[in-house]
Amino acid sequence: MSGVFLDIIRWSVQTVSLNRQEKAIVIEEVSAQVAKAQSIVVAEYRGLDVASVTVLRKTARESGVYLRVLKNTLARRALVGTHFDGLSADLTGPLIYAMSDDPVGAAKVLATFSKTHDRLVIKSGALPNSILSADGVKELATMPSRDELLSKLLGTMQAPIAQFVRTLNEVPTKFVRGLAAVRDQKEAA
Repeated sequence: MSGVFLDIIRWSVQTVSLNRQEKAIVIEEVSAQVAKAQSIVVAEYRGLDVASVTVLRKTARESGVYLRVLKNTLARRALVGTHFDGLSADLTGPLIYAMSDDPVGAAKVLATFSKTHDRLVIKSGALPNSILSADGVKELATMPSRDELLSKLLGTMQAPIAQFVRTLNEVPTKFVRGLAAVRDQKEAA
């Protein structure tokens, strides 16, 4: 049997065998992640091998993205009453959920991964009170992240100050050059 098939069987047995209390714990954990998330992206992972999923999980962890495979009924229960409640209609099939406190983080991770792994298909996504199509998620992934925007803003704010400092520094520099030129003229004469 292939590794993917065995993982699906293990996952199915594990999720089906959850009792009501264990399901409540999973819903509570996912609800806590949803509460602090700024974006959620949902993708179908059918056909991905274990090594690919491991790489995806590692990439997500490094990017600060919460990645989880859930039963859709548990995900729907975790989304009830949140800003992402409208996403519930798109939850069909074997899905992997990516949540991020950076609005573009989850979209970037899954969109980048789906470029090299065609079996990962982005289905939809959500920002608070806004549902995105698969194309909307891919467009969101092309936007700069919060950190990139902050660094650009800081650079823009520093540019006038740096120019002002260079201008102030130019006055004494020109004065010193003028004195050096006068000194050189007197030495030559």
